[in-house]
Amino acid sequence: MPGRRLVRDLDWAMLSIVFIICGIGIVQIYSATRGTTFQDTWWKQIVYIGMGVILMWITTAVDYHALIEQANVYYVVAVAGLLGVLVMGKTVLGGKRWIPLPGGLNLQVSEFAKLVILLIVARQLTRISTDVLEFRDFLRIVVVVLVPMALIAAEPDLGTALTYLPILGIGVFLAGLRWQYWAAIAVITAVVVPLGFEFMKDYQRNRLLSFVDPDRDPKGTGYQLIQSRISVGAGGMWGKGVTKGSQTQLGFLPIPHTDFIFSAFAEEHGFVGVTVVLSLYFVLLMQIVQNAQTAPDRAGMFLCMGVAALLLFHLLVNVGMVVGRMPVTGIPLPLMSYGGSSLWSVFMMLGLVNNVRLRRFVN
Repeated sequence: MPGRRLVRDLDWAMLSIVFIICGIGIVQIYSATRGTTFQDTWWKQIVYIGMGVILMWITTAVDYHALIEQANVYYVVAVAGLLGVLVMGKTVLGGKRWIPLPGGLNLQVSEFAKLVILLIVARQLTRISTDVLEFRDFLRIVVVVLVPMALIAAEPDLGTALTYLPILGIGVFLAGLRWQYWAAIAVITAVVVPLGFEFMKDYQRNRLLSFVDPDRDPKGTGYQLIQSRISVGAGGMWGKGVTKGSQTQLGFLPIPHTDFIFSAFAEEHGFVGVTVVLSLYFVLLMQIVQNAQTAPDRAGMFLCMGVAALLLFHLLVNVGMVVGRMPVTGIPLPLMSYGGSSLWSVFMMLGLVNNVRLRRFVN
């Protein structure tokens, strides 16, 4: 596809919203880290965004049909990479989640494995010729997704592992999974989740207990949630202004530039600012869904809807976490939270969406 035509047919409405959200994130990272040891992260985020745009462009330019055809190869590489993390990954706060790279970069393989899951699920579902997803096909897809999930949960990183479920869920839903199977899944989930509590790490179990009752350990596992809720409430209607959030600037709010960036934003920009940002995310998701509706084939539709489901899950869990409606997890806010791997994977997913859009115009 000629470069001029590629640029012309990109979804510029979607990309405009993406860059506005990224810009808001940069300002918030600067505000949240000013005067701290992380005060240089805002310009690093700009570099990460620039690299993300390059990765998005590459992902857009290669026909998604070719990517789907090679999904099995990518899957083997992703599983090998996740095994490599467990063997030689960098340990931070008791977990192995990153592979150190030259230049001080740390690569989080689990973030890029999301792209592989998108491709492999689309490949599996498009090879089914029936209008109803049979149990054998459903079981095959579940196993394919559960293998990397298990490896990520063993790092341990349960939060990231759970982000694979929306891709699986929206895929089998659109493929026509029978309602009887959904009922069986609901029953199994109701039985397995309480049993899974016994197999959790101590810190994971304490996070759940603190979610139910943060005041049981206000200076320990409940501290983040309590301070986050105070920050959100302190913002009021209009917020306290950039660099003027007391909870954020005085260091009460932990990691305000990564997982809890939405708390810091709510304190400084209030209800009005929060409404604007959530509206931007809503429009972004609707743009992705529109691209799914106009996709030239089922494979493109599965890819776009998988991206939409994944981003929606990230948004609901992160925002729900900071206001005390979800347990504290390490799931970042897409495009706003500081970090390279997460940001790059999101840009590559958006590249897949643009990829599908562009193929509408190919004769």
